[in-house]
Amino acid sequence: MGLCHGKNIKKSQAENPLPPGNTDGPPSNPETAKTPSFPFYSPSPLPFKNSPANSSRTSTPFRILKRPFPPPSPAKHIRALLARRHGSVKPNEASIPEENELGLDKNFGYPKQFFTKYELGEEVGRGHFGFTCSAKAKKGELKGQEVAVKVIPKSKMTTAIAIEDVRREVKILSALTGHKNLVQFYDAQEDEDNVYIVMELCKGGELLDRILSRGGKYSEEDAKVVMIQILSVVSFCHLQGVVHRDLKPENFLFSSKDEKSTLKAIDFGLSDYVKPDERLNDIVGSAYYVAPEVLHRAYGTEADMWSIGVIAYILLCGSRPFWARTESGIFRAVLKADPSFEDAPWPSLSPEARDFVKRLLNKDYRKRMTASQALCHPWIRDCEDVKIPLDILVYKLTKAYICSSSLRKAALGALAKTLTVSQLFYLREQFTLLGPNKNGCISMQNFKTALVKNSTDAVKDSRVVDYVSMVSSLQYRKLDFEEFSVAAISVHQMEGLDTWEQHARRAYELFEKDGNRPIVIEELASELGLGPSVPVHVVLQDWIRHSDGKLSFLGFVRLLHGISSRSMPKA
Repeated sequence: MGLCHGKNIKKSQAENPLPPGNTDGPPSNPETAKTPSFPFYSPSPLPFKNSPANSSRTSTPFRILKRPFPPPSPAKHIRALLARRHGSVKPNEASIPEENELGLDKNFGYPKQFFTKYELGEEVGRGHFGFTCSAKAKKGELKGQEVAVKVIPKSKMTTAIAIEDVRREVKILSALTGHKNLVQFYDAQEDEDNVYIVMELCKGGELLDRILSRGGKYSEEDAKVVMIQILSVVSFCHLQGVVHRDLKPENFLFSSKDEKSTLKAIDFGLSDYVKPDERLNDIVGSAYYVAPEVLHRAYGTEADMWSIGVIAYILLCGSRPFWARTESGIFRAVLKADPSFEDAPWPSLSPEARDFVKRLLNKDYRKRMTASQALCHPWIRDCEDVKIPLDILVYKLTKAYICSSSLRKAALGALAKTLTVSQLFYLREQFTLLGPNKNGCISMQNFKTALVKNSTDAVKDSRVVDYVSMVSSLQYRKLDFEEFSVAAISVHQMEGLDTWEQHARRAYELFEKDGNRPIVIEELASELGLGPSVPVHVVLQDWIRHSDGKLSFLGFVRLLHGISSRSMPKA
């Protein structure tokens, strides 16, 4: 359900001819063009460097090929899933069972006064399930104002899932209000044939077009400006429990043609709600930007951060981090290959820029930075207009800390003492946002108060407010900054650092000095919540030193993670 109202159709056709079968641009003849069967796994078009004018936009910059590679072919296991979602099957394939289309309820309950309120203008963009036009409001609060209208034909809503996608897109857009980098939602209308989503009209074109106009890449300083805006709006969405699921340069529009124009996130047609303790399993997105865990069908907001990492990589060097001739090959690269930081221009870029991208493109989603953490990264945090937002991750980590054993709390306390000033910067910002009292402490109620202060209506729909209410109801003493730093430290993210070994060894030395003591295996099993069916003497034998009965280094590191019986190896 791509929202592409920033692109001029005639100009795109004239300057960027697309080969047959390309799924990313408007068809050369909208009336006769065939809609791709699997639109949501489409590559983002980027050109060869110094490529001729008639080369395919699906070509990859900085890679020398004899000819543009053909349009990607969907991987079989994902093709069926997408077909089921969108009711798209080939003529010679058996249709996937779904409710009878004639029996689908396509009444959304929206007002039916579109042509009374708006005068539809020319088409400015075309997606897979609809098109976008400029329009002018004829009455109401928007009278005389130019707007963008996304028109979604009901004839293309052939499955219950497709109908729910439209319903959820409107719900999310109407709930997420108040952020300057989010396209503004105005109205939703319908008639017998279409659903009309009325939004802010962005006239500056796609981020993709700006990248192309710059020859494929940005300077570090200009890339920072873009990344700050992207991270700001994504952190806003994640706090509300909304994951975008289709972040790519095409889904960010500039509000005007001005070089310093504000960037706006668009197209929430694939977005969904997710709580911090839940995982989504349906495969959606765009091939070059899809996160590994999405392909494994267990993901959350971290998937958006991977996509932002891909965008950052493209901005800084002009090529994609993962590339193949087919969609199946792209997926294999995403799952198995490592992006190159050896080729030009990476050696000439700052170490901070490389570290920033690497920490977003970590295949282990647990080690990836959140949007709020990325805004605290040394590469970005000292730039103008950087405002650090509240991070829902600290809620999840604090809850886990409070529910932990005293032994694990001691281990985490030792690890927290190894944090650098730079690493403490993020934690200090989060602690301040939680509103400590005059004595410099926060209670569990502060967690709920801070969220409510920063929430939109989406928080209720995503049930994040229920999760936070559960956290705030925990009985625990007030936290000062020192203990909060212990509670909100992410062991997995620290493992992703190049300096992890030094942190772990130093923490263990501190733990040996201050907190390590002889431990009986049965006591450790009880601390970790291991059930009677677990062979604890076998499982935990390498956790404890035989010489003195104290926790070994291996046991210490495992304890930091809060190992439970569910994650224990089976004997």
